[in-house]
Amino acid sequence: MLNIENRKAKFEYYFIQEWEAGIVLMGTEIKSIREGKLNFKDAYARIVDNEVWLFNLHISPYEKGSYFNHEAERKRKLLLHAKEIKKMKNKVEEQGMTLIPKRIYINEKGKCKVMIALAKGKKNFDKRDSLQEKQLKRDTDRKLKSID
Repeated sequence: MLNIENRKAKFEYYFIQEWEAGIVLMGTEIKSIREGKLNFKDAYARIVDNEVWLFNLHISPYEKGSYFNHEAERKRKLLLHAKEIKKMKNKVEEQGMTLIPKRIYINEKGKCKVMIALAKGKKNFDKRDSLQEKQLKRDTDRKLKSID
């Protein structure tokens, strides 16, 4: 199964809550995703008229798509229940948080799903702390590997 993570988001944000959402795609987009031609870059989600839209998600055009191909960075609608959207909207508006796509994967049924996370941005000193933790973990893993 395909599973593509937004690794930069872990470094930039604290994740508060997560939701699984379906995504409305064109035929050439799903083919490109299955090939792994996807880039999160500066992707984010926004609630517009009680619908959740995903912006700046770069899905490369399908090589064999001819004139049926899609735009690489068009906005895409996410499929969620109305209650979930209402909860998201309240948290985003009240607490000033953002919605970030955490990962995109294809489930057992062959459907493309997006994990959306309610996130709060990290400060510079928080980022330094996460870099130090990452370095410590890497060092300990190396030492344990050398002992074996």
